[in-house]
Amino acid sequence: MASAWLHLSWGDFFGYLGGLLFVLSFLKTTMIPLRAMGAMSNLCFVAYGYFDAVYPMMMLHTVLFPLNLVRLRQMLRLVRRVKAAAEGSKTMDWLRPYMSRRPCRAGEVLFRKGDMADRMFYTVSGVFRLRELDAEVPRNVFVGELGMLAPDRRRTQTLECVESGELLAVSYEQVRELYFQNPDFGFYLMQVATGRLFDNLHALEQRVSQGSAAYSQATADIGRNAAAASP
Repeated sequence: MASAWLHLSWGDFFGYLGGLLFVLSFLKTTMIPLRAMGAMSNLCFVAYGYFDAVYPMMMLHTVLFPLNLVRLRQMLRLVRRVKAAAEGSKTMDWLRPYMSRRPCRAGEVLFRKGDMADRMFYTVSGVFRLRELDAEVPRNVFVGELGMLAPDRRRTQTLECVESGELLAVSYEQVRELYFQNPDFGFYLMQVATGRLFDNLHALEQRVSQGSAAYSQATADIGRNAAAASP
């Protein structure tokens, strides 16, 4: 048996190695190592086809090899952008290629509180406002992500267009695909959603604080007026 292995031809060696790598690629649970293993398997099968004159096999994997490389490069680029975004700006500019354009007119309501949620948006131009918080949404940020995390999948705010502009939209289904393919993206999405929750909480605290101050002032005024009116 050992002598048989020692006398393998180069074609046989690359054929067995390509088959092994091909099987191992199916054991990978994330996209990047799967694509890398697939590309290596393609190279081995190209060599096998060349040395053993199995030209249909060689042609097939010659075509598959660059396809695997392109997909691998795209996924690596996405991960790098996610990491850079997580360390710096909390926008989703890097997600633009996966989104579709959505023009908006002044007065249009993109979604209302309590609506079923199925997508999130990225602000490009125009002015948008979260009605319940009475807060303007800055440009180059995304909005509507909390609906995906809500237990009942319903909107927690109403988003309306104040001045005509443009949004980019991405469905939750696409977001989930990116999440499962790239754990870094899931971590980044958690960071952004948590940041949005803290921003909303801070805005509510400010409104409560302002309301309490106004109530205290009104109470004091009533007290002074009552004292002034006393004989």
